[in-house]
Amino acid sequence: MKKNMLFTLLLAVGLPLWLTAQVPFGKGQLTVKKVAGNAVRIIYAEGQAESDLPDWLYVKHDEVKTNNIRVDIDRKRQLLTVKDRKEKPLFTATSHELKGGEATLAFSSPKDEYLFGLGQFQDGYSNVRGLSRRLTQVNTQISLPMLLSSKGYGILWNNYGLTEFNPCSQQVELQRRGNVGRSETVDVTSTEGGRREVRQQNLFEAELDISEEGDYALLLDVGQKMARRHHLTIDGEVVINMQNTWLPPTTSTIVHLKAGKHAVTAELTRGDKPTLFYNKESDKTVFRSPVATAVDYTVFVGSPDEIIAAYRELTGPSPLMPSWALGYIHCRERFHSSQEILETANRFKQEQLPVSMLVQDWQWWGKYGWNAMQFDERYYPDPKALTDSLHRMDIRLMLSVWSKIDKNSEVGRQMQAADYYIPGTDWIDFFNPDAAAAYWRNFQERLVPTGIDAWWQDATEPENDDLAGRRVNRGRWAGEQVRNVYPLLVCKTVYEGLAGKSGNSGNSGISGESPMILTRCGFPGIQRYGIALWSGDVGNDWETLRRQIVAGLGVQAAGIPWWTYDAGGFFRPGDQYTNQEYIERMLRWIETSVYLPLMRVHGYMSNTEPWNYGPEAQAVIAECLKERYRLLPYIEQCAQRVASEGYTLMRPLVFDFADDPVALQQKCEYMFGPSLLISPVTEPGVTEWKTYLPKSDGGWQDYRTGRHYDGGQTVTTAVDKGHIPVFVREKNKKELNIIKQ
Repeated sequence: MKKNMLFTLLLAVGLPLWLTAQVPFGKGQLTVKKVAGNAVRIIYAEGQAESDLPDWLYVKHDEVKTNNIRVDIDRKRQLLTVKDRKEKPLFTATSHELKGGEATLAFSSPKDEYLFGLGQFQDGYSNVRGLSRRLTQVNTQISLPMLLSSKGYGILWNNYGLTEFNPCSQQVELQRRGNVGRSETVDVTSTEGGRREVRQQNLFEAELDISEEGDYALLLDVGQKMARRHHLTIDGEVVINMQNTWLPPTTSTIVHLKAGKHAVTAELTRGDKPTLFYNKESDKTVFRSPVATAVDYTVFVGSPDEIIAAYRELTGPSPLMPSWALGYIHCRERFHSSQEILETANRFKQEQLPVSMLVQDWQWWGKYGWNAMQFDERYYPDPKALTDSLHRMDIRLMLSVWSKIDKNSEVGRQMQAADYYIPGTDWIDFFNPDAAAAYWRNFQERLVPTGIDAWWQDATEPENDDLAGRRVNRGRWAGEQVRNVYPLLVCKTVYEGLAGKSGNSGNSGISGESPMILTRCGFPGIQRYGIALWSGDVGNDWETLRRQIVAGLGVQAAGIPWWTYDAGGFFRPGDQYTNQEYIERMLRWIETSVYLPLMRVHGYMSNTEPWNYGPEAQAVIAECLKERYRLLPYIEQCAQRVASEGYTLMRPLVFDFADDPVALQQKCEYMFGPSLLISPVTEPGVTEWKTYLPKSDGGWQDYRTGRHYDGGQTVTTAVDKGHIPVFVREKNKKELNIIKQ
């Protein structure tokens, strides 16, 4: 074969099965490694690509002996094409580039392709083809650089740092006007506790000069670590509008713009320094990481289920979720004492409302300082007696624990003396194995004996993107190298300790069960540490509800199976118990949560118990809880599949209907297991709701009325205050294992 001619690697046959293929390519070398039966890892490096960072992502490193993927490398045109066993091209990389420590991968993305994943974002997009996103970890945003394509492939970008997805090459800075917008006073949460802020809105403006008409990806960066508002108008038309107590610093949209000049305005918060990045949409998708030693990614081939199963094979399976975690999880900000917890548990029993777990949010440490790993005995005199009492009622307890520790507490003084903090912060440096071991040792000695059943590792981003500009592991690595992977190391420490894998035997609370950890942030591979994610400190309005559903589906497409949200919204109105408009929204949040992987209510400065919202609301919530428990056998059956075969319970429609383009356009509909299609109600005051029923052999049956519908059509069904539309897929009806009324 002549130099610069087509170089073909037949990974199923033709090469010695134990060899990694290495090919001269561009200015460097391509390494192609057969890592699973339907996956290859590809690394482009120039010179010696040396990194002393551990492999925190993958648990499986050996090559496989059988591989059904073919990789064609065209050295002359600098193309790499991945084909399936039938030699159908599925993925074509058009550019591998290393420049000044920055790694860029570009690959073809035709107009009829749909791309799903990347984790949890608040921009409301399910199909991210053409969208520009900045992958960082902040409250309400979880960056998972994993994509699923409707074309039959998936891609995992192997970089621990900030990543630009479809980065924009053009930008304009918005200038603040002299006049000031409205102001408001809000109650907020922070790493120092709750506080009240006055937020002043300011007006910013700029001009866009567009040379060519087309669809443009826009990324708005407010210029602070967190945003309070996302807002943008172009020529007077609102194209971005989102407000919450906390928002990520960037948000994205796609708009159609004609050639010429366009007036841009934004109403944002005082202190913002906004920049608008923009690019004309193209037929390529790009990953770019500014801190890298190689272009490193893994390509998977097959159906979405096959891709996710292979992803979990390589990065670690999700342990079996305890059955009690699949019932109702009741949370509020916050319980103030053991007595309050027990009174609430008893009231649930008296009201005949099923509940599986209660949650103690922050501040239980009281006088001892932030996350001192010691209960304030004035309010929690005997934590072990508390958990014992709950267990006798068949109720578990989850406790909020942080990776931030008050330096004036007993544990904090130990940590500070040993230099175990990330410099300039109150966050423990889990990149330092000695610091992680010290954290677990205190956790094990001070908290595990109390009999707590599940652990809530909060703010594991760490909050406020605190790794940027710092160094970790006693100065060994720059924070930018590891900026997105901190939550994985926190949960690794706790899970391996509880599971007895750290060298110090732990206790998950109930013998023989896998530990359960709820955490606010994640990274690929974190599923192997028994975690569930939730969408953070979000608001309660209808748009926020819609965006949480879309965000959760982005987490599922990125391979993390256990996710939920704060049903009812975390930030709630001050008159929430009597505000009928809010109660209507809250009930729709709860009705949808029945069909989430985990069902959990939570609210800031709230007593979230059903009986506080009036008899009518309590009756609706009671029916929701009963429905969840009727479905438990079905959910447990799916949970077994999650653990044993890499299954996905909350299923974006691409998983089951990749060949139905109308199904792929649905943002909020999803499958719950193999049998149920969920159609959340996300608007106020409706008595009927439209649902698209995907093409499916045998059609669909209304879950409540039993009426049959053919697939491939949009149907309108009646809804009441207590139910959202749910449909049974006829071909999988036998798998719907429920407890009869």
